[in-house]
Amino acid sequence: MIIIKSKIEKIAFLVISILAIGIIGYMWLSNYNFVDALYMTVITVTTVGFGELQPFSPEEKVFTIFLILTSITIFGYAVSAFSEYLVSGKLFEHFKHRKVEKQIRHLKGHTIVCGYGRNGKQAILKLGNYNKKFVVVEQKKEMTDVLDTQGILNIYGDATLDETLQKAGIEKAAFLITALPSDADNLFVVLTASQLNKDCVIISRAANESSYKKLKFAGASNVIMPDKLGGDHMASLVTTPDVIEFVDRLTIEGETTANLEEVSVNDLPKKYINKTILDLDLRRQTGCTVIGFRNPDKDYIINPEADIKLVADSQLIILGRPEQIIKLREIF
Repeated sequence: MIIIKSKIEKIAFLVISILAIGIIGYMWLSNYNFVDALYMTVITVTTVGFGELQPFSPEEKVFTIFLILTSITIFGYAVSAFSEYLVSGKLFEHFKHRKVEKQIRHLKGHTIVCGYGRNGKQAILKLGNYNKKFVVVEQKKEMTDVLDTQGILNIYGDATLDETLQKAGIEKAAFLITALPSDADNLFVVLTASQLNKDCVIISRAANESSYKKLKFAGASNVIMPDKLGGDHMASLVTTPDVIEFVDRLTIEGETTANLEEVSVNDLPKKYINKTILDLDLRRQTGCTVIGFRNPDKDYIINPEADIKLVADSQLIILGRPEQIIKLREIF
């Protein structure tokens, strides 16, 4: 992208320069006014074959020859460069990326996923199931080609660089997931993102336990260790297999198979603000059950009492069968 932009700028500079040289040369050698000098320059560099405004002196003829030869060289270079991009497909790719960047500029409150590896793929799958807007940042060209074929918004570049995250819309993003294979790279991404957007919730992957505190200190809201989670899960299948299988069945897979839903009290109708969970009467309206409550201080209450007040900025964790969750979404 940078190469294309630099070549276009170089061609534009050369064309403007040759026009300026021609105008200045004719105004100085032939005492033409600006319009006449511009006219002579244009008909000379375009070689249209019109006659000169007045008979040329030897000096003017030499200058005109120089102008013709120089302009032919410049326009030949311009046509060659344009043909190269057209044949190689780089020009199409340039405009495609311009279109993607325009779409990203219109995003707000989206999620940026850094890295399209195993963890990154799982993250965007879950985000897609929830119809969340997201942008993937990937450094491997073959991976971005795959994302393009799937119609997924993506940025080709190094996620540790400020300009790459800015292209992904970090200033307006609500969440950032960094799932790069290197803890050092994840640390750079967390540091960069926290500086560019202090309100962004950052979730980072970590391979080593020693990186956990560093990532938290750098600004990560949550740090996930996939290997540790996998090991704990396998051990739990030995110690409490039925519990784990039940929890696995609650995993949210898509719009029609969800069993858990998070509802913000702020999104409820105003009549429910400062009312109780009992007043919400979810069981009768949808068949769902409130199994968790998070207050504004981010303290969680499991299996909350029915008389807990629904204060602003709190969250409800709701359990139900897929059809009940769909009904919940329709009502609230």
